[in-house]
Amino acid sequence: MRSVKDIANSIRLGRASAQQTISHYLQIIRQYDPPINSVTRILGERALKAAERIDLLIATGQDPGPLAGVPFAVKDLFDVQDEVTTAGSKILSKKTCANQDAEVIQRLCKAGAIPVATLNMDEFAYGFVTDNVHHGMTYNPHDLSRFAGGSSGGSAASVGGGIIPFSLGSDTNGSIRVPASLCGVWGIRPTFGLMPMQGVYPFAKSFDTIGPFCQTVEDLKLVFNVMAGVEDNASILPSVSDLRIAQVGGWFERDVEQDILKTIQEIMHLFSQQKKIEIPYIEQVRTASYLMTASEGGNLHLPMLRTQPLDYDPATRDRLMAGAMLPVASYLQAQKVKTWFQNYLAEIFKEYDLLIAPAVGAAAPLIDNPIVYVDGQPVPARVHLGIYTQPFSMSKCPVLSIPFQRKGKPPVGLQLIAQPYQEKLLFAVGSVLEQNGLAKASIIHRDAIT
Repeated sequence: MRSVKDIANSIRLGRASAQQTISHYLQIIRQYDPPINSVTRILGERALKAAERIDLLIATGQDPGPLAGVPFAVKDLFDVQDEVTTAGSKILSKKTCANQDAEVIQRLCKAGAIPVATLNMDEFAYGFVTDNVHHGMTYNPHDLSRFAGGSSGGSAASVGGGIIPFSLGSDTNGSIRVPASLCGVWGIRPTFGLMPMQGVYPFAKSFDTIGPFCQTVEDLKLVFNVMAGVEDNASILPSVSDLRIAQVGGWFERDVEQDILKTIQEIMHLFSQQKKIEIPYIEQVRTASYLMTASEGGNLHLPMLRTQPLDYDPATRDRLMAGAMLPVASYLQAQKVKTWFQNYLAEIFKEYDLLIAPAVGAAAPLIDNPIVYVDGQPVPARVHLGIYTQPFSMSKCPVLSIPFQRKGKPPVGLQLIAQPYQEKLLFAVGSVLEQNGLAKASIIHRDAIT
């Protein structure tokens, strides 16, 4: 699949029209998505009209934007004008259509990008496997017998499966980082509060953020800058060898396959200053993250749980009801843990520029054996796939999900963590890792039959 940058440059320079490009990708979606089941709606009419406008701008000598004619798709919790935002649920499917796009979609469209589809997700973004009772399972494009991860599984699978150049997802406790890792693509959980959340259906407002999935780190940076409304100024960044990095060990080494830990060591060797650290009380941090998410999600849904309980996926309903019943005192105690963790990381970042840890401990679980391991014990994947991502959701830090390939095995990913608002540093290091062959997306290349 061609990169975001290549597609935009080709259209801007007149080598291809936006209408031809969009028609091509609409055909790819119709032809190749059904076995993966990442797409819930195709926005064909809107996409072709938008492409016509892009071509007209170019024909009249106007600037169509840096993402001119690039197709993208969005997790179905972003408002898309004249479409119902379902958040993967039956309950919201009867609501009125959105009267405008979510703010971040407006920014992308202003830059010339064109939304072509909405994407599958865990109902109300509560889960790690994208097994949706209403829309069906989204399958891992690299092995249809495995999960794609979640809750943004449709977003990751559509890019990894070669269906779309880039997509949007959300991350509360790992819903970008987990599926990006299992589907072999780049993703980022931005600094908390950086991205505009207008028009995005919430799950847990103390944690929710949104970000893109891409096939290269350069694409990720380009799309991120448009979404965040930041300019890519040419400030000088230190070389990787001058940066200080710490591997997060202890909890983040348990139940992790050896080749993942080996790749972390290979990355560490690029840095002149490196060390392994352990974060105390990390299991309590993860528990507090889980508790706060459950409580906020449960209380958000409490009115609908009281009036429409049978319209929920039973697994989602039970977890939301349990969250709604958590004592306020427990939530307040978890908030104290969150504050402690943020203060602790602030001290850590006085000594180190970056932290590195696994995003997942192994390849995507098999659908017929839906388990992961915690302390050597099998536990349900739907609940526990985020054991390494959940703790860092308690910080405000940006986290880059780094894909890497393993010979003869499905892809996995790592987390690279920086101080808040240091996304530029993450992209710079990600680019070095990509150039050194230590990071590489796994993308299935598609050619539409016309």
